[in-house]
Formats: sequence, C-alpha cells, structure tokens
Amino acid sequence: MSSAAVPDGVLLIDKAEGMTSHDVVALVRRQLGVKKVGHCGTLDPIATGLLLLTIGRGTKVQDLLMSEDKEYVGTLTLGVTTSTQDREGEVLETKPVSELRGTDVRAAFDKFRGDFYQTPPMVSAKKHGGVPLYKLARQGKVVERDPRFVHVYRYSIHAIALPDVDFTVLCSKGFYVRTYAHDIGQILGCGGHLKSLRRTKSGRFDVADAISVDQIKHLPREEIVQRILSLPQVSRMRGA
Repeated sequence: MSSAAVPDGVLLIDKAEGMTSHDVVALVRRQLGVKKVGHCGTLDPIATGLLLLTIGRGTKVQDLLMSEDKEYVGTLTLGVTTSTQDREGEVLETKPVSELRGTDVRAAFDKFRGDFYQTPPMVSAKKHGGVPLYKLARQGKVVERDPRFVHVYRYSIHAIALPDVDFTVLCSKGFYVRTYAHDIGQILGCGGHLKSLRRTKSGRFDVADAISVDQIKHLPREEIVQRILSLPQVSRMRGA
C-alpha cells in the first residue's frame, strides 16, 4: 500500500469535550487527506468518548454500526431542570434535593429499565419536516415529537453525592441519555439534568481501543492509518 493510500474501514476515536462530532470528522478528513468520512451516532459537544468514524467503503456499514447497543457513563445533577436537559441549557427551575434518600434515587432509575417510550428532546438532531429539531428550538419553537421505543438492558449507580448521581447505562440505539436524566429528575419531583457524559462502548467496540483527538492532531499520518480497522476486522467484531 502506498503512503498515499488510506484503507476502507472504521477508526475508533475518543472524542474530546467541546467538539462536535462533525468537528472530529473534519479533523480526520484533513489529517488523512480523505474525503469520504462519516460518523456513527452523534455525540453532543459536552460528551466525550467513543465515536466510530467510517472511512471510504466503510461508510456502507454505517447504518449497521449505528444500530448497535451503546454504553454510557454519566453524572445526573438533581434539583435543576434546563432547557436542553444538560448543563449547557438555560436553567428553567430549581428545587431542593436535601430530603431525597438513596432508595428514592434507585427506585426512580428502576422505572426506566427494559422497554419503554422516550420522547426525543427539542434540542436534538432528530428531524421534523426535514429540519433538525435543534434549529427549530433555536427559533423558540416547540413541536410535537413522537415517543420512540427504547430499551435499557442494565444500569448501575456508582455514587450518590447529592445533588450528583454517577451512573452507567447500557441502552439501545436512539436513546437520549439527556432525556433519561431529565425524566428521572421528573419522577423524583425535583427535576434534573445531565452534567457529564462519556460513551464507553458501541456494540463490541470499546473506547479503550480508541485513538484520542490529540493523537489525531499530532501523530504521523501513517500511524493514524495503521489504527484503522479493516472491513473484515469490523465484520468479525460484529459477529457477522
């Protein structure tokens, strides 16, 4: 393979905070000198962690990769409801949380396991009449969103240090962890929002095997190319 060639496949990236998923795509296009790059499953700017980039003919398996289950580690802040359901939004309401017990918090999480319907947030990339909801939200518009069927396979609570709750959740595709945090806050009667989020897994792909954004910026191009998983490797990892 010549130094100019870039293999078709998938590159695992550990996205840094403050970047959009498109920023990462643009960076990789520039560093590798390749135009055909896509990403699987948008991560919000506040989120970090695993972002799968499809390169060349790898874009043909993008939909398959997006259908995989995802694992996230996050922090829910109780007592504060925001317009975006995360810490970047405008504060809509604050309520005390001092009376809450750990058993209350666990019971609220328990209500969101297995199959249930979740209403996508207004600030999301989901489209309404061909327009992303977040663009409508910026115009101050609120439209009806159809609830979508989602699944939580398992969750665990690592720490409760009110107002913060640290958790891990393994969920189906199309799941909004921001909405999960918001809805748990609503069940508890005090409101809540997502303070931080990190995607740790997507299907059998793990963030531990990902290359960082800093490495993308500073490693020689050849070393980045070597990290691209070939399509046969990706197929094996999907159990195909």
